[in-house]
Amino acid sequence: MKVKYVTMIVKNMEESVAFYSEVMDFKADSVYDLKSRGRITLMKGEGDAMLEIIQSDEFAVGLYSVGMEVDDVSSSLKELESKGAKITMEPQPTTDGYCAFIEDPNGVRIALVQHNK
Repeated sequence: MKVKYVTMIVKNMEESVAFYSEVMDFKADSVYDLKSRGRITLMKGEGDAMLEIIQSDEFAVGLYSVGMEVDDVSSSLKELESKGAKITMEPQPTTDGYCAFIEDPNGVRIALVQHNK
């Protein structure tokens, strides 16, 4: 597993994208319109991990989760559960694969992300 995303919920997408672009030197990689549910912008800096910025009224503003890229979300989830991980969301389809959530002992959300190949 490797860290692929850090997901943040923001109040204002334009303001956040401007900050991460102009101040932090990130580049917008892709944008997703979730219609009435909000918007997502993926931002790329150095390295493989990306910053996922979500503007949505469905979630509280702040750090939402750390995303781990996995080859097979179902088998990874089974393995982690066998080691005592708490599953908080079973695999769900996304626009680019599947995602499931576990929680660490402190309540931090960890997304397991499988991308379509």
